[in-house]
Amino acid sequence: MTKLSVNINKVATIRNARGGNVPDIVKVALDCETFGADGITVHPRPDERHITQADVYNLKPVLHTEFNIEGYPSADFIDLILKVKPHQVTLVPDKPEQITSNSGWDTKENQSFLSEIINTFKEVGVRTSIFVSPDVEMVEYAAKTGTDRVELYTEPYANAYSKNPEEAIKPFIEAATAARKLGIGVNAGHDLSLENLNYFYKNIPWLDEVSIGHALISDALYLGLEQTIKEYKKCLSE
Repeated sequence: MTKLSVNINKVATIRNARGGNVPDIVKVALDCETFGADGITVHPRPDERHITQADVYNLKPVLHTEFNIEGYPSADFIDLILKVKPHQVTLVPDKPEQITSNSGWDTKENQSFLSEIINTFKEVGVRTSIFVSPDVEMVEYAAKTGTDRVELYTEPYANAYSKNPEEAIKPFIEAATAARKLGIGVNAGHDLSLENLNYFYKNIPWLDEVSIGHALISDALYLGLEQTIKEYKKCLSE
């Protein structure tokens, strides 16, 4: 079964726009779990423009599903992971000023760097995932770091899906197949939506997890959070 991890960064963005604690990040996360989410994802950034370190510490002891923390492995981020010990850490190559993730790691060039960090996290029992573009070579070098999984960066798929779904999915099938042969898991995320998720899932049914935030929270404005999560879960079961 492919798990749905709900990224709640956008909820924190709304809260931070006014200050205070509305909406309540912890309550939203727990509601997501109640409504069927298999996990919660957060991506704390150095400027804390959405999820803060305090949010991370508040969420860890109360969540009942998997907790996935994304981020660039700076010294502060590594320290956070070692203290919180989430179920999974997803390493992304973002610069601090980036609005959102827009590329995968060059795992060949950064193999040594990533290997050292992954060993550090594995020593404390945290599952690791590396954010990569749908490139077989990048998957192969990711596997050499000792990572447990890769997360395929799906924005190119989302952008091309409406024009030619078969061509859009092709490099992702190739990358996911390579990961499977190498014995590492496959996650996916970025711009997956109710429009394109089911096709992605049907073509890569061995997906371990999808992490979805922006589209899901946007859909919840119209459908409500509970119904939205049900609709996304349906895309991963048909």
